[in-house]
Amino acid sequence: MKRITFTRLAAGLAILLAATATSARAEDQLVIHVGYAAIGIDNRPYSEGTSAATARAGEFLEKEFANDPNIKIEWTFFKGAGPAVNEGFANDQLDFAYQGDLPALIGRATGLKTKYLLASGARKPLYLAVAKDSGIKSIEDLKGRKIALQRGTNGHLAAIKILEAHGLTERDVQVVNLDSAGTVAALTSKDIDAAFGDTQLINLAAKGAADVIYTTKGDDPRFGRNAGIIGREAFIDAHPEITQRVVDAFVKAAKWSSDEPNRAALFELWHKSGTAIPILEEYFKDDTLAYRNSPLIDDLLVSQYTEQAAKSKEFGLIRRDVDLKGWFEPKYLDNAIERLGFKNFWQAYGADGKPVAS
Repeated sequence: MKRITFTRLAAGLAILLAATATSARAEDQLVIHVGYAAIGIDNRPYSEGTSAATARAGEFLEKEFANDPNIKIEWTFFKGAGPAVNEGFANDQLDFAYQGDLPALIGRATGLKTKYLLASGARKPLYLAVAKDSGIKSIEDLKGRKIALQRGTNGHLAAIKILEAHGLTERDVQVVNLDSAGTVAALTSKDIDAAFGDTQLINLAAKGAADVIYTTKGDDPRFGRNAGIIGREAFIDAHPEITQRVVDAFVKAAKWSSDEPNRAALFELWHKSGTAIPILEEYFKDDTLAYRNSPLIDDLLVSQYTEQAAKSKEFGLIRRDVDLKGWFEPKYLDNAIERLGFKNFWQAYGADGKPVAS
């Protein structure tokens, strides 16, 4: 009887120890939560057009931590774009995220503790498409018309700046707040007259369902959009070495995305988002990959964010001044570029938009 009791006791102890070990391993596991302020066609968990999209589709972060069983990468793609990313940061549900300039600045203005770690998707162009038979031939013709854009995104701010340059304000048009999918449906059905956006509008035009009448490509570079990888300050302070490796992975993705021999493979990778390869080819036409996928925090980028902050307040998108002092944190980027041997690979630009000598 005693023998049976001892056997049962030993078995129970073994189960308890196994459960404790499993629990300890679970507690030791670090999940790095990475957000992306966009989502693919039909809600696919991929995107396109940025080195961050490459990092996701090419599993650059997963490969960086492949030999660390206690570190896991989890991606979240947000239909609500940048504003939804801010909610994620506010609730400590995100550690890093790809995010556009306006929502990142709004987050900064409202007290979110984040750091700007590297550029991704900087200098992205914006397109203006109009419904078939709308009669709209120029930006000036938008006055009084129903225009779609997604409020709170970097496209929103860029659109206002474009209107301003052509003698219009946001009040001169009827703004309809729509995401990419809603924009495509509304423009196709002619429920709206025009829309600001990017690849989804190129695609509509290619199908003959709309006409692109303007793009920021070739225009004033200040009309373009900027974005980057934002990190939660508490995570960065608690895990500086892991933060460095995260930045390393993003920089490797930026380098691969910037190599011209990879152009075809890059568009194939981004096609996971559902965007057709010919649309991506058009989107990057006449632009070098290195120009669009540079991770550098150069004077042009900083000056653009500074201007965006001022314009955001001027246009009433932000109610208070945005303090950018200390927000840009280039040390992880600089370390990665130095150690990985990528120094002088990307061209830095001055605040005037001109190349800076090495």
